[in-house]
Amino acid sequence: MTQARSTQVSLQDTAHYHCISRCVRRAFLCGEDAYSGKSFEHRRLWLVERMRLLSQVFAIDVCAYAIMSNHYHLVLHVNTASAESWSHQEVAQRWTTLYKAPLLVSRWLGGELKSKAEINKTLALIDEWRERLTDISWFMRNLNEFIAREANKEEGCKGRFWEGRFKSQALLDEKALLSCMAYVDLNPVRADMAQSLEDSEFTSIYERIHSIACQGDAGRGEVTRLPAKGLVGFLGNEREVRPSVFSKMGGIEFSLLDYLSLVEALGQVVRPNKRGYIPPCHNTILERLNMNAEEWLKLSESFGGKFRCAVGSAQELMSYAQHTNRAWVSGKSLMDVICQS
Repeated sequence: MTQARSTQVSLQDTAHYHCISRCVRRAFLCGEDAYSGKSFEHRRLWLVERMRLLSQVFAIDVCAYAIMSNHYHLVLHVNTASAESWSHQEVAQRWTTLYKAPLLVSRWLGGELKSKAEINKTLALIDEWRERLTDISWFMRNLNEFIAREANKEEGCKGRFWEGRFKSQALLDEKALLSCMAYVDLNPVRADMAQSLEDSEFTSIYERIHSIACQGDAGRGEVTRLPAKGLVGFLGNEREVRPSVFSKMGGIEFSLLDYLSLVEALGQVVRPNKRGYIPPCHNTILERLNMNAEEWLKLSESFGGKFRCAVGSAQELMSYAQHTNRAWVSGKSLMDVICQS
């Protein structure tokens, strides 16, 4: 049964979420369609560019992504502290980058409003926009609507392009976040679309490896008022200083090199139900994390089906269930096994 998004997102438990959107009837989002002979590879760029624009406008950061032939994955971080620091004028400017400004707001931005009642009404509307700019549903809604319109325009048709609502999973702790990011980055490898991380195009790990930044985006007409913004960065091994996986400095407190080693180690494991894998090489990253390979593998593989709406330790799952008015959260028994291993 479909559940309200409010029962799946709890920012007091976590700011990190794994989101997935699939095309209706598994139609082609990107890639080569063997039946029609058409290539939709250019649509991958649509998604990357729109995702990057939205991360500039919203108080939402992109930690990881993978764009596949009929679906895509995003790992998002909601930065509520950033949104709270914005002035009313900045919120209005961000929102009107994507949507047309009501006449009342346009007059307020131009300094034309004199009535206190009109000013209060305008500020109340802007406060509503501030909340929306920290809302994953609004982020995904804008992204999917844009891609659907462009795809339908290109194919000269109308109708639904996406398979209903997007799926979201709450990532409640460090292991859940890093394992989910690894799962997302390994999607092309597991689908046998790439043989190495360096060849996994249109993934966040490919972008990190090749240092593809978004410096040129600031020149695009619709984002000139906003600073360029790329992926969430890795700040290095600062775990002893600050235990939180997401630093107040705006990055993941984990070494990028360690993360690359982690993803490669997971990609080397041959899975009977998946076609692709990375040829094995020596790696000791899992020992430095005080976790064995089997433990990381169990958690990483679970994002494909065993976990549902949230991932984390048993205690964190219980807290999340309470805050989202759930009697229980699927995946708890699996986490119990993982944590005891």
